[in-house]
Amino acid sequence: MKILLDARLYGLENAGLGRYVMNLVQNLARLDRRNNYTILLRKKYFNRINLPPKWQKVETDFRHYSLAEQFRLPGVIREMKPDIVHFPHFNVPLFYSGRFVVTIHDILMHKQKGLDATTLNPLAYIVKRLAYKTVFRHAVRKAARVLVPSKFVKKQLADYYRLNSDRLIVTYEGFDEKVTPLGNPARTLKSYGLDAPYFIYTGNAYPHKNLKRLVEAIVMLNQRSDRRIYLAIASARDFFVKKMEHLAAKLGAKEYIKILGFVPDADLGVLYKNSVAFIFPSLSEGFGLTGLEAMSCGTLVLASEIPVFKEIYGPHALYFNPYDFTSIEGVARDALKMEEGVRSELIAKAKEYAKKYSWDKMARQTLKVYEDSIGLRSG
Repeated sequence: MKILLDARLYGLENAGLGRYVMNLVQNLARLDRRNNYTILLRKKYFNRINLPPKWQKVETDFRHYSLAEQFRLPGVIREMKPDIVHFPHFNVPLFYSGRFVVTIHDILMHKQKGLDATTLNPLAYIVKRLAYKTVFRHAVRKAARVLVPSKFVKKQLADYYRLNSDRLIVTYEGFDEKVTPLGNPARTLKSYGLDAPYFIYTGNAYPHKNLKRLVEAIVMLNQRSDRRIYLAIASARDFFVKKMEHLAAKLGAKEYIKILGFVPDADLGVLYKNSVAFIFPSLSEGFGLTGLEAMSCGTLVLASEIPVFKEIYGPHALYFNPYDFTSIEGVARDALKMEEGVRSELIAKAKEYAKKYSWDKMARQTLKVYEDSIGLRSG
């Protein structure tokens, strides 16, 4: 069987999507010695990746969501003559008519509307949103199988597009074992200016991440405390991070917020481990990878009481109402006052629980989907 992977999203600069693609490629390359693979890569990573003999790399430096992706990518794929193509994101070219599977990580953008969620001017935003909905619909309706990271996303997709649920396959993701608390804590904390107790959030600063209420909660927490408590935010600087910095200043929270920028995996594990807790206040997610990372590093996890987090974290997180900053503050205060014995027991159980999720398992399930999809065609 000849499998083609569109891996143009490979790389940590592509956030969660990049981690997914990297781990899928690395685990399939380790696991599967039977099938032949063609992998499409952008120029940056083409010469950086070493793959087994049955893997062929093709430099395909087409930007995502571009006209080149829509009009030139189908021709590149057809030349490779694959039995099955895996698109790891919804951006499947409209003019590609071969057999493919697609991974849909969430449908956040279906709900996240309006100019507050974009940097575009109104006209460009309307055009982009129309294109998004068209490409997304094509991807989920034409795919032989749709991979999703949770039962929650499966139900959302099935309901929204009236899809047969048999076509939707849950392949839970994993977390990177490279993120471990192995560094020197004192040196690492000093380098990030964390000289007081702190909570940590990692991820982007998009509106659905709900950081405004988290900042309001940290302000209230400090107002009720006799010591300073920081919120450390590990997020690559962009338009939304800058917007949040302005908001923090407006709310009188500037002295409590530490914007860390991009944090390498070698430091991230230490920051998780030495925090009071990892806080995930998001209003909507498809999975929740960063919470599992935090659990695996021995960190208490505080999370929104949304269905997907309860599915992924189970009873191993402390939950709050994400629409009420006083609820966030209350759970954070409980974490600060928690007895060490209770805290240690919660963390130990969560750390063991997180082991049920792995990229290895996800890759094995994905490979089975490829093989089953080809079986469907031959049948």
